[in-house]
Amino acid sequence: MSLGCARNLVDSEGMLGRLKRAGWAVTDEPAEAEAIVVNTCSFIESAADESIDTILEAARYKREGRCRCLVVAGCLPQRYGERIREALPEVDGFLGTGAFDEIAQCLADCGRSAPCRLPDPDRTPLHSADAPRESLPGNAVYLKIAEGCSRRCTYCIIPRLRGNQRSRPVDDIVAEASRLAEAGARELNLVAQDATAWGRDLNPPSRLSRLLEALAEALPSVWVRVLYGHPESIDEETIGMVGRYDNICSYFDVPVQHASSRILRAMGRRGDAETLTHLFERIRSLVPEAALRTTVIVGFPGETDSDFRELERFVDRVRFDHLGAFIYSDAEDLPSHRLGGHVSQKAARKRYDRIMTLQRSISTENNRRHLGRRYPVLLEEVVEEGLLVGRTPFQAPDVDGVTYVTGKALEVGSCVTVTISDATEYDLSGEVV
Repeated sequence: MSLGCARNLVDSEGMLGRLKRAGWAVTDEPAEAEAIVVNTCSFIESAADESIDTILEAARYKREGRCRCLVVAGCLPQRYGERIREALPEVDGFLGTGAFDEIAQCLADCGRSAPCRLPDPDRTPLHSADAPRESLPGNAVYLKIAEGCSRRCTYCIIPRLRGNQRSRPVDDIVAEASRLAEAGARELNLVAQDATAWGRDLNPPSRLSRLLEALAEALPSVWVRVLYGHPESIDEETIGMVGRYDNICSYFDVPVQHASSRILRAMGRRGDAETLTHLFERIRSLVPEAALRTTVIVGFPGETDSDFRELERFVDRVRFDHLGAFIYSDAEDLPSHRLGGHVSQKAARKRYDRIMTLQRSISTENNRRHLGRRYPVLLEEVVEEGLLVGRTPFQAPDVDGVTYVTGKALEVGSCVTVTISDATEYDLSGEVV
């Protein structure tokens, strides 16, 4: 059971690969399972709550099913350490974020002890191209290019859970990408905590533009997309490289979190509305077809009505193609917890509703600009005969809208040219040319 972000999914697929290599068979039915592994998220309070609910639901199969071993992995045990053993006595083993490679041994030891394996993430080996991995079915896969983060945003626990940024070498990434493509992947989504900072920690240092060029050249028929960038680490060379190759999606995922300079400083970030606006204007000038995605946090400690209105004006000015918003999630182990001026949940929810209402109108207007235009669409799922769901290059998996495609003899996994005939606030519809 894999919870949380795409980076977690890659870890889950790595554990699946190691378990299959050790002789385990995988089942989708928890009632049939002799062992259940829950890979958890604890980035925000709601994610931690979901993880705990999932663990307790899985524990039910120790009473009612065949399960004899329940293992909890990932961010939840890494964040709460040994305390979690007392809180969850139903669990037979815990693996931190640096212990995924120990999953087979953990299951082999099950019943003899209740280990809590929490090695230092900075000292554990990076995922490599030759490591086992069992990718879930689908045309789009995630490719982790770095682990950890060297920034210290005050609201973020990731550096504590994952360590400092460590980039994988370009040749190793290309080797895994080639293997994934040979297995049927039609789209590679590059993920890291700070993807646009990839390579700066290598010796000698490198840039994301070099990695993109290597992937585009090696796999000209596979879409390449970058997710989880940062406004301080994206550079013009990378922007230009995205525009240079047809198989690199002109898609820029750059979470800004806020636009008020005062709130950004409190978050441990730099910039203001003016510098951020200039960045996105520069992206559009270099890549005119660019699709822009961002995320913002509302209700951060100290956020006033004036700060929020500045964020609204910024969103209205830039007019992102895709935007996700989060209500600030507080916890005692976050530096932001010690800041003054905490915003009530009621006020934060009202601001969330306002920003998402604004974005819905922007998304609707942006989508209507696609009417009558032709785009490549990667087909992913059959709805009914003659109707499939797919995505254009400006629609990322799991987080953006989709494109409904009508036509004859359509096959999942194929890429077809579609004329857009209808647009809603998030989704598109069209017919095969």
